[in-house]
Amino acid sequence: MRLSVTTPLAIVVEADDIRHLRAEDETGAFGILPGHADFLTALTLSVVSWRDAGGLEHHVAVNQGILEVRNGNSIVIATPKAVADDDLQRLETEVLAGFRQEIEDEKAAHSDAQRLYLSAIRQIYRCLRPEPGTGFGGAGS
Repeated sequence: MRLSVTTPLAIVVEADDIRHLRAEDETGAFGILPGHADFLTALTLSVVSWRDAGGLEHHVAVNQGILEVRNGNSIVIATPKAVADDDLQRLETEVLAGFRQEIEDEKAAHSDAQRLYLSAIRQIYRCLRPEPGTGFGGAGS
């Protein structure tokens, strides 16, 4: 099988003669062998591992993404971020921890932006709200 792992900015992995691939989605870990049926799934933050024809194991950490199996002989992974390294321990500790921190930082930034947005809406509402006794249907109209 052929494996391709891409991010928006780079092709991180191009490999031929893949004999087995292991990945993870929301349901857990799964394996893909040559001849696998066409398949599409959303990957979780995890390490994808595979063995080549020589029996060597390789790894790439992915920050979520989409995995597609085509015609039983091609695996394509599209992910926002990926780091390839044959040091599984480093990928699982350092790289995945960095990806997790980035996700938490993005969530915090999104929450802060939502808070600011709601505060601005409240301020606009206060400024536009008619005073009692004026405006539509008030005693002063």
